Amino acid sequence: MQCHEIDYEIIGHSMQMVEIELDPGETVIAEAGAMNYMEEGISFEAKMGDGSEVNQGFMSKLFSAGKRMISGESLFMTHFTHCGQGKKRVAFAAPFPGSIVPINMAEIGGEITCQKDSFLCAALGTKIDIAFNRKLGSGFFGGEGFILEHLQGDGMAFIHAGGTVIEKELNGETLRLDTGCLVAFSSGIDYDIEMTKGLKSMFFGGEGLFMATLRGHGKVWIQSLPFSRLADRIIEHAPKVGGSRQGEGSVLGSIGDMVSGD
Repeated sequence: MQCHEIDYEIIGHSMQMVEIELDPGETVIAEAGAMNYMEEGISFEAKMGDGSEVNQGFMSKLFSAGKRMISGESLFMTHFTHCGQGKKRVAFAAPFPGSIVPINMAEIGGEITCQKDSFLCAALGTKIDIAFNRKLGSGFFGGEGFILEHLQGDGMAFIHAGGTVIEKELNGETLRLDTGCLVAFSSGIDYDIEMTKGLKSMFFGGEGLFMATLRGHGKVWIQSLPFSRLADRIIEHAPKVGGSRQGEGSVLGSIGDMVSGD
């Protein structure tokens, strides 16, 4: 199925939203709860599946929806369709501070693999599926587990990431990065996990025991602030029940937590 052609505008800087402009009859699909506002003339409906396969049967839709549930996503996707006249707009926003990345799927070979929770919205006709990581090391230590999200189509798709996003083009080079900082990569990129070399670097380098390694020819998108890192810092500095933490963020504070059983 050929994707609908949609126009868009990215609004904002650190807490962005994307405004999609629809012509009559055009549809954009989005994750449940991602919509920010929509103009009169646009209707929405929660459907099981992404609508990329017109003749898809009920059992096939149920299987696809079941795979999404395994990844922690909603069973349904919301379809926004312009049923009126003229051009109308609908906007979507990410659930945490960061950047929205517009990707023209036709320009990067028609497919990308991304974090399981990074998809925001896309033109109708885009196939959203689950990709199971076949490499044991990447599955256990890659930050994203065995489950990644696979987008396929020839239209516009939008993913979101934490902080600032940088796009890198690999032409046979190798790129190493923190496992949580990887947002997405195009076809032609081989993704694996490597253990940090040296005991001192492992335990005192602050970069973790493992790093993501990407090789090949294609594009890689990297985020500066993974949501998991932000959440960890918030939890670390949050007051504990019954009083404030003492020595939070310090070695003594961590030892105190272990002694108290936290």
